[in-house]
Amino acid sequence: MLLSFSNLPVFADETLQGRFVVDLEPVAALEPGVPYPLDQQTAARRIFEEAAVDFAAMIYGWSFLYEPGDKTRQIEELFDLKPLGNISWGDPRLTALDTNVEGSKLYVWAEYRPDDIQKRYLAAGREGSAKSGQGTGSALVSLGVRGKSDALEDAAREALRGMLRGSERNKPKEARGTLVLSEIPRFWVDAGHFSCAARFRVVVKEVVPFKVF
Repeated sequence: MLLSFSNLPVFADETLQGRFVVDLEPVAALEPGVPYPLDQQTAARRIFEEAAVDFAAMIYGWSFLYEPGDKTRQIEELFDLKPLGNISWGDPRLTALDTNVEGSKLYVWAEYRPDDIQKRYLAAGREGSAKSGQGTGSALVSLGVRGKSDALEDAAREALRGMLRGSERNKPKEARGTLVLSEIPRFWVDAGHFSCAARFRVVVKEVVPFKVF
């Protein structure tokens, strides 16, 4: 796959950074065997796992399949995201710059130093037909660790919905393409839900209208 990026530059400084937080006394029930309140080692691992997902989404992004819901045709909405790459647990390029505890929350400034191949992925995500989009999503706090990832996925769906409304005259049967996270998403808790505000770079590669069928 590197061959397809051969015409893209490798930038010397492409370090990714972000501030991440985990609640040491979460409202949601914890999985069996996890201490309550969280010890700092468990909390730090959760933060690094979240950071790895977000940094990978900024580097590689996801492929998506989106089928808008249509009540008149009795079609349920479908939004399927698949990561195009990942950062493995223990990757030495993922490190903590600073940590501190405020109240019941552990905050970590983390950074990731991409290798040359990953820098080309970053450059590719900024090139070509990618368009900027943003969305806000939510998921139940009771989902625990999964709630944040579900809220981020919901934000991606909302960003894509808005983009298609602006570019397509009629609701399509389906759309396919890729999304790349532009920056570390922002999370907060509101009325029992994780809320997430996120920005994306979106490439819609295929739009299938209903009239084809």
